[in-house]
Amino acid sequence: MNDDQRRAEVRALARLAGDELAGAVAGIAAVHRAIADRVFTAVGWGVGPAASPVRLTHDAIAGGVYAIVGTAAETAGRVAERTADLPNAEPPSRTVLGAGLLGVLTGLIGDRLAEQNPILAGPMSFRVDGRPVAPEQLGTPQDTLVVFLHGLVETEHAWRRGGGPSYAERLAAELPCATAEVRFNSGLHISENARELAELLDRTQRAWPVPLRRIALVGHSMGGLIARSACHLAAAEGAAWAGLVRQIVCLGSPHLGAPLEQFVHVVSAGLVKLPETRPFGRLLRRRSAGIRDLRQGSLVDEDWADLDIDALSRRVQQEVPLLPGVEHYFVTASIVRNPNNPLGRIVGDGLVLVPSGSGRGRARRIEFEPENGLHLPGANHFTLLNDAAVHEALRRWLADAAPLPRP
Repeated sequence: MNDDQRRAEVRALARLAGDELAGAVAGIAAVHRAIADRVFTAVGWGVGPAASPVRLTHDAIAGGVYAIVGTAAETAGRVAERTADLPNAEPPSRTVLGAGLLGVLTGLIGDRLAEQNPILAGPMSFRVDGRPVAPEQLGTPQDTLVVFLHGLVETEHAWRRGGGPSYAERLAAELPCATAEVRFNSGLHISENARELAELLDRTQRAWPVPLRRIALVGHSMGGLIARSACHLAAAEGAAWAGLVRQIVCLGSPHLGAPLEQFVHVVSAGLVKLPETRPFGRLLRRRSAGIRDLRQGSLVDEDWADLDIDALSRRVQQEVPLLPGVEHYFVTASIVRNPNNPLGRIVGDGLVLVPSGSGRGRARRIEFEPENGLHLPGANHFTLLNDAAVHEALRRWLADAAPLPRP
């Protein structure tokens, strides 16, 4: 089974590489053709019909070369799909390096991979040492379960940033709780991943070896939004596990949207206007549904279903309230240390601005309690994945909450 999994993943990656290279060649060809057309048009104004034979020759040669290179890349991918392998190796998805590569791929184009290469974008699952495990394989069962959700283009290995033990490993040793790290396809819509999380936690609650009395969710960046969305969905459906959630901790989550995605959305709309830049605009528009959801922090299907995803007008945004009876915590960061430095207000932690991470914007507001927040000056977005101050806050927040009373 391990050999079959490895072979399938390697061959799918090889085919994807060939297809993407062929697509890149086609994009370069389109740019070349657009620039050449503009040049020959200008030359034609000066020399008239005499430029036509040169133009025809150029187009024929250039088109032929690009066609040969693109076809060769696609053919190589198809051949590799049938022959490529890494004998005596673990499947890429179960190694740190391979999982990292797949994490980036799924973050960028994971919605497309889920349809065309599902072996590279598996379902949401708990992971231990890179391997998917069932709930009963997570370790010593406790009546408290703390679940960790990574962010965009990440996997569960991201929690070990810097090489130290993860929050999950330390908290499991310090508190009477079991911990679990989740891997998911971050290129899917946030609401789609939320549905998968709700189903995973429902199965977990049913299969847990001892009665669960408390669940806590900790999410980095997109992971925090998925946690909120899953709880909203589960509470609306009356799922039993939603009634056990006592804490949701969001680490650098863009509750009010991420400026980089907002910028890319506008830039891509401009690039597709001109033939010379249209391939670049189309490339940017290939970004995944998960990335697009970060534009406004979209948590529900209604924020994207049946809407023009490329429209420049602001999309309808459904505000999702915090789950009643649950302590919600947030952590923000700023690259600069001085709170009065205007650069901090512009760049935040590099990806998420402080107002968005704390849910306090001018037009929108998430009702976090200010005392339930932590801010890290002189830190970036990825510092939050493994930081001493964040660990101490997590230990304090999770230890302070009392579990639900036994029935």
